[in-house]
Amino acid sequence: MYDASENDLRFAIQHGLDAKMREMVASVYDLSDDTVDAVLSEAAKFSRDVLAPLNHSGDIEGCTWHPDNRVTTPKGFKEAFQQMAEAGWCSMEASEEYGGQAMSKILSAATAEMWHSANLAFSLCHLLSQGQIHALETFGSDDQKQTYLPKLVDGTWTGTMNLTEPHAGTDLGALKSSATRDGDNYRIKGQKIFITYGDHDMAENIVHLVLARVDGAPAGIKGISLFIVPKFMVNADGSLGAQNDVKCVSIEHKLGINGSPTSILQFGENEGAVGYLVGEENQGLQIMFAMMNDARFGVGVQGLSIANRAFHQAKSYAAERVQGIPMERELGDTIQHHPDVMRLLSGMRAEIEAMRGIMVYSAAANDLAKNKAGDSAFWASRSELMIPILKGWLTERSVSIASDGVQVHGGMGFIEETGAAQHYRDARILPIYEGTTAIQANDLIYRKTLRDQGVAVRALVADVSETAKTLSTSDDTISTAAKALVNAAQAADGAIGAILTGGMSMRESGAVSVPLMMMLGTLCGGWMTLKSAQAAQEQKDSGNWDQTFLDAKIAYAHVFATQSLPQVDRYAQTIKAGGTAVEAVSPEMLWA
Repeated sequence: MYDASENDLRFAIQHGLDAKMREMVASVYDLSDDTVDAVLSEAAKFSRDVLAPLNHSGDIEGCTWHPDNRVTTPKGFKEAFQQMAEAGWCSMEASEEYGGQAMSKILSAATAEMWHSANLAFSLCHLLSQGQIHALETFGSDDQKQTYLPKLVDGTWTGTMNLTEPHAGTDLGALKSSATRDGDNYRIKGQKIFITYGDHDMAENIVHLVLARVDGAPAGIKGISLFIVPKFMVNADGSLGAQNDVKCVSIEHKLGINGSPTSILQFGENEGAVGYLVGEENQGLQIMFAMMNDARFGVGVQGLSIANRAFHQAKSYAAERVQGIPMERELGDTIQHHPDVMRLLSGMRAEIEAMRGIMVYSAAANDLAKNKAGDSAFWASRSELMIPILKGWLTERSVSIASDGVQVHGGMGFIEETGAAQHYRDARILPIYEGTTAIQANDLIYRKTLRDQGVAVRALVADVSETAKTLSTSDDTISTAAKALVNAAQAADGAIGAILTGGMSMRESGAVSVPLMMMLGTLCGGWMTLKSAQAAQEQKDSGNWDQTFLDAKIAYAHVFATQSLPQVDRYAQTIKAGGTAVEAVSPEMLWA
C-alpha cells in the first residue's frame, strides 16, 4: 500500500510554519499555493505510478555484479531514473546557472519524502547526487562547476560520496587512500567500501567524490583532501572518454535496501585513477561535511518516508483484517477497532505528523540561512542544530514505527509477502549510514551544546516553550497538549542545565548524548504537532479542508502529548543521572 500523503504535505507547507517564517521563505522562493499544488500533485503521480510498483520487485531481484565489474540494477530502475531526469526532478534545488530550478528546500524535501516512501532503494541515487551538487556549487572551481554540474543537475550523470575504508569507518583520520601529484592533477589509489550507487547502469557517467591523503600530508583528519574522480574521463568538449582507473570489485549483500548497489570500489589498481582536487589540499573533510550535512538531512527525510510507508501498509491491513470481536463492537468488525491496534496506529500517525513538521521546519531554516533572509546568522545556527536532531530522532523512530507496522500485521507481518517486513528491514540502515546515531548525538552535545555553553540549544527550547505557553491559556481543545509541552520544555531545559553545570566528564557527557538527542527530537515533535493542531483549529471555518482531516490534526497533537511526550521527562532523568553508572561497567565485566 503506497500513499504519497499529498494533503498532509500541502498542509504542513502552507500552515505548519509560523506566518513570519513562511513569509520570509516566500520572499525568496515561490511557495504560492498553485506552485505547491502543482509540484506535489505531479510528484505524487510519479511516485505512485512509476516508483512504488518497483519497490517490492527491486527488493526481491536486487542488484547484480558482473565479472567485468559492471553492476546492473533491478528491472525497471534504469527506465524510472530516465523518466525522473526527463521530468526535471533531479534539478529542483540546483542553481539556474547550471540548469537547475532553484526551488525551496521545503519543496525539494517534500518530493524527496514521496520518492523515499515509494522506493527507498531507488531514491538513494538521487540523494547522493543532490549532496554532490551542493558540495560542488559551494567549493568547486569554475571549471569543475561547468564540467560536472550541468550533467549532474539534469540527471545524465550521478554522484557518489567515498569516505569509508575497510579499516577506517567513523575514524576518517585513519584512511589510507593516497593521492600523488601528477602535473595539475593527482593519481588516486585505495579502496572504498559501502559506496551507495558506486556502480550502476542508470546513468552515462558516475562522478565520485573521494577522500584521500596527498603524499606528505599531515597525519589524521588535518591531512585529508577531496578529489573528483569520474568513472569515465571527460573530454574538453564534454564528451566521455576512456574509463578511469576505478572499478567495482564487489557489491554487498544486505539486510535491506536490496535494490540499491552498495559497492566496494578499487581506485588505482594500475597507474592510479585521475583525480581533480576540490578546494585546496587538506581541506577535504571540511568540504565533504557540506555534502554530508545535506545527505544527513536527506536520510532524516528517509526516516519519515519509511515510517509513513509502514503506517499506510499497517492501516490498510488493519482496515481489512478480521480477527476476534473487538471490545464493545460487533462480529465482523476489523482489527482497527481493537483498542491496542488503534493505540499502535494512532501513535505511529502522531509521530509521523511530528517528523513531517520537523522536516519542513528544518528545510525552511536551511532556506533562510542559505539566502541570508532575516537574521541569517541565527538561521544558520538553527539549521545546523536541527541536522543531528532530524537525522537522529527521525531515523531511530522510523525503526520503531516500522516495527509497530509489523506488529499490527501480527504473524503476517513476519511473512515477506505482505511487504511489512521489507519496510522494517529497509528502515534499519537509517540510524547507521551518513553518521550513526551516536555520531549525531556527539555532534549535538559536544559541538552544538557544550561549545557555546548551550546558547543555541536553549534558544530552541525557549521557542518551544513560548509556543506552548501561548497556546496553554486558550479555551480550545489544544490547550491540554500545550500544557504538557510546557512541562516537557521545562524538563528539557533542566536536563541541559545539568549537562552544562553538572561537572560531567567528557566521557560521561558522551554517555548521555543519545538521550539528549532523543529528548530534543521528542520535544520538537511535540512542538510541531501542536503547531499543526493550532493551524487546523484556525482553518476550521475556512472551507479549504475536510473537517475530519482537521479534526485528525488536532487529535494527533493529543496522542503525541500523551503517548510520546512523556519520554522527554524520562530522557531528562537519564541525563541528570549522568554517565557514572555506564562508566562503572568495564569491558571485562561484559565477559564475566
